[in-house]
Amino acid sequence: MNNSKQLYNALKSRILILDGAMGTMIQRYNFTEEDYRGERFKDWKSPLKGNNDLLSLTQPEAIEEIHRKYLLAGADIIETNTFSGTTIAMADYHMENLVYELNYESAKIARKVCDEFTAQNPDKPRFVAGSIGPTNRTASLSPDVNDPGYRAITFDELRIAYKQQSEALLDGGSDILLVETIFDTLNAKAALFAIAEIREERNITIPIMVSGTITDASGRTLSGQTADAFLISVSHMDLISVGFNCALGAKQLTPYLEILANHTDFGISAYPNAGLPNAFGQYDETAEQMSNQVEEYLEKGLINIIGGCCGTTPEHIKAIADLAKHYKPRKINQSDNLTV
Repeated sequence: MNNSKQLYNALKSRILILDGAMGTMIQRYNFTEEDYRGERFKDWKSPLKGNNDLLSLTQPEAIEEIHRKYLLAGADIIETNTFSGTTIAMADYHMENLVYELNYESAKIARKVCDEFTAQNPDKPRFVAGSIGPTNRTASLSPDVNDPGYRAITFDELRIAYKQQSEALLDGGSDILLVETIFDTLNAKAALFAIAEIREERNITIPIMVSGTITDASGRTLSGQTADAFLISVSHMDLISVGFNCALGAKQLTPYLEILANHTDFGISAYPNAGLPNAFGQYDETAEQMSNQVEEYLEKGLINIIGGCCGTTPEHIKAIADLAKHYKPRKINQSDNLTV
């Protein structure tokens, strides 16, 4: 956590660039079931293809290469390959016991590459954001339409799982914890509660980014919150940024970022998809098309951290980084939020 001061200084001085999609880049490798398993898991009892987090153990060179490509494209912040790195999500693969190792090793890979780039250019320090996804359970909604009171997970179960993940991400060298793609704010609050526990127990500063997801044109999260309700729900924590990612393209996200920017003194982050998916679930928006839309955020002074989600590649991130360097970051008025 020695990089906290550098991070805060960078956040105030320029627009920081977050990386793009990990899954999109992994797809380019066309990994087989055997590639996912590697030698270590060749006899595992359940199918493993699609468990992208596992690639940090079985194909670490590929994960390192993806991080490196985003850093070469201009990223300041690299996300760890840990979007599904909780016991809750890993239960699908019977890999709950591997959760600490998965997060720790993923953070170490990202840390190594970031340190290489920082050493080459100390004036542009690179930071590791420990990616904490939403899990595949929701604390606010019932998965059974016939039993609306039923919940598949409890707040305490989420808290315990998130705490284990967060500790491993920090131990592996993460500078930031990024609670992302939040479709249920109660899940996110369990993660924030866990992080607060760690902060108190270890007596350390933990920079936190929070990123929700607006699921459709209604302008609400899956659990029904508007952008301003979401903001209020997470503003009890000292955050370096709050924002949105995924689900929408850059153009569709603009009004919701404006709501956040007008109602908080935290930094604002955005990493939209490369447009909306086509009929085959693919993202067609080019780097140029996406950066042209992102320019509206910059012209309006809405943004402190900008990157890409589904469908984005190093080409998209480079186009956004080249554009962002010509603009000043959104002014963060309440500096106290960045020093606790």
